[in-house]
Amino acid sequence: MAKITKEDALRYHEGKRPGKIEVVPTKPYFTQTDLSLAYSPGVAEPCLEIQKDPQNAYKYTDKGNLVAVISNGTAVLGLGDIGALSGKPVMEGKGLLFKIYAGIDVFDIEVNESDPDKFVEAVKAISPTFGGINLEDIKAPECFEIERRLKEELDIPVMHDDQHGTAIISAAGLLNALDVNGKNISEVKVVVNGAGAAAISCARLYIALGVSKNNLVMLDSKGVIRSDRDRLTPEKKEFATDRRDISTLSEAVANADVFLGLSKGNVLTKDMVRSMAKDPIVFALANPVPEISYEDAMDSRPDVLMSTGRTDYPNQINNVIGFPYIFRGALDTAATAINEEMKLAAVRAIADLAKQPVPEIVNKVYHVSNLKFGREYFLPKPVDPRLLVEVSVAVAKAAIASGVARKTIEDWDKYKEHLVEFMGRESKLTQQILDTARSKTQRIVFAEGAHPSMLKAAVLAKEEGICNPILLGNDEIIRKLAKEHNLSLDGVEVVNLRHPDEASRRERYARILADKRRREGYTFEEANDKMFERNYFGMMMVETGEADAFITGLYTRYSNTIKVAKEVIGLQDGFSHFGTMHILNSKKGTYFVADTLINRSLDTDSLIDIARLADKAVRFFNHEPVMAMISYSNFGTDKEGSAASVHEAVTRMHADYPHLTVDGEMQVNIAINNELRDSKYPFTRLQGKEVNTLIFPCLSAANSSYKMLQALSPDSEIIGPIQIGLNKPIHFIDFESTVQEILNVVAVAAIDAMVNNK
Repeated sequence: MAKITKEDALRYHEGKRPGKIEVVPTKPYFTQTDLSLAYSPGVAEPCLEIQKDPQNAYKYTDKGNLVAVISNGTAVLGLGDIGALSGKPVMEGKGLLFKIYAGIDVFDIEVNESDPDKFVEAVKAISPTFGGINLEDIKAPECFEIERRLKEELDIPVMHDDQHGTAIISAAGLLNALDVNGKNISEVKVVVNGAGAAAISCARLYIALGVSKNNLVMLDSKGVIRSDRDRLTPEKKEFATDRRDISTLSEAVANADVFLGLSKGNVLTKDMVRSMAKDPIVFALANPVPEISYEDAMDSRPDVLMSTGRTDYPNQINNVIGFPYIFRGALDTAATAINEEMKLAAVRAIADLAKQPVPEIVNKVYHVSNLKFGREYFLPKPVDPRLLVEVSVAVAKAAIASGVARKTIEDWDKYKEHLVEFMGRESKLTQQILDTARSKTQRIVFAEGAHPSMLKAAVLAKEEGICNPILLGNDEIIRKLAKEHNLSLDGVEVVNLRHPDEASRRERYARILADKRRREGYTFEEANDKMFERNYFGMMMVETGEADAFITGLYTRYSNTIKVAKEVIGLQDGFSHFGTMHILNSKKGTYFVADTLINRSLDTDSLIDIARLADKAVRFFNHEPVMAMISYSNFGTDKEGSAASVHEAVTRMHADYPHLTVDGEMQVNIAINNELRDSKYPFTRLQGKEVNTLIFPCLSAANSSYKMLQALSPDSEIIGPIQIGLNKPIHFIDFESTVQEILNVVAVAAIDAMVNNK
């Protein structure tokens, strides 16, 4: 996991605009009429309708999609009681997660009040604004009373995520871990180390799922919570054991089947794990340091089923797997509460999802993932796009069945489609790509190792587990630059290709290249000279299998790089051209744009090649290609120039490649507006389909289009350029690419390499 510095964190939160969230209008506001409808006098009408029936607030306002994240800052993350205002960055962060994972709007509310009675009154007073309330970072035992009272006194869903989020995710993990080791939940012995809000909620939910209360032992800072102890809180009394033979953690875990840690780091030893029953389940969830490290737990005995709260180990128990979707289902049914039935439905939906085949973007397209249900994978990944549908639907159904829903969903298939559309994107593509790239680490060569952005991206890729980087360049300069930028080169290979020590490798590469191109006038001497150039040397590393992929472009002119790629790597069989495309993930959908970098102008033959390669690439990213060939004219209205070339290309593709879903030539607005296109040109082969792939007639049009969209839509994800058409994973980047943009291309190159190697 990447190391986060204080400077990085502060810079991120300050940025060009302080904070992480904003309010965005959802209705037109450009004309006087728009403003009159938005405010006075038009706003009076919905006000009167709500006065007649308060439920109309769900119809005419954002109440039904608005959650309050409310805290008094008394138990913030691992920081403790830092106060309401100091906790605001955390609440904004929670709002961001609600939005990006489930499309839920959030106001973060920091209440400067530690008295439970006054806190409850404050929340009640503002509750009409919201469709649900997420209580956050409130210390125990006050949090129990606050949540209980608000659930009783309000008619909207209230959930203290610190309690129930961890409980729901860990309960799903428990069910599946028991499935893996073949044990019966009613018979297992469970030790819960910690007695705070999360621990209490976990214990209650485990019992609801079938754990015997007599088989559960809870510990706090004083040791085992026994019934003979004085001054126990009501919550602790609920789980006090009558056993007198145990007082310490080591005594409690002996022969136990399950350890759940919600306490502090490094309290569970290897010997304690060894003392547990066969195939023990260890959930070490203290953050940032777990009760026992993953390495120590696995070293203690090989049969451990292990989870932590960390992203860099298997089976992460992360609340984001649950809370956005639980509230999504509750809001979509206008539920009056989040009850036990809804929580249990979420548990089972999450557990069931891990048993299904991994997302198609990994399993069916990349053919690279080794994820399948078992010891290393019994919980879904937090970025799994299926969680939105599976968990939200399960919670919504439970809300309706249990009688707390005020809105019934009749068409569940339509609701599932709505959930996907509600996010504004088909998937969080960047997150999926990064997650897939981590599944099998590749060796990736970075051409310009002494460029600050390339160096930072390489180090970050190593820290994120995306690849094992190989930097080309002067090793002294690279190490000096790394020191200046406080970057660790641990695990990063640096190759000074001009160093005398590399002479034999340069000669070997030269002989291979000269032999490969001997019928094209190549000599060994000429090839040997070329091996002093980073693009030739780096591509030969991939060609010979000494590396899996190559990244270049920050310094080199593309015309030279194209020539080198064709000489060293060569084109895919059946093609005479290669190109690049960019992926634009916007609120309207995901679009693939080609060719954005390589071919300055495209004749009929090159247009056909780029369209065929784009079809393959779009399928690679698990989308069904629907391609529009773009021009300034529509279906033959102009008979000259690029329009004629595009028209001829489409005619030939319809004849030679009838399986391709492609048509044109057409203007961009006609391509994207399928209703306008289908009504005006009913003969098109794209009838009834949403275009997702745009093939432009020249480089200037494609490049300018994606860059304009990038500039005008900063919230859109843009990934690329992605190489299409070369024999091996050689990928290019723009000279002005940011570190994150380079990292995205590196992840794509890693996946490309996995597929190529397989």
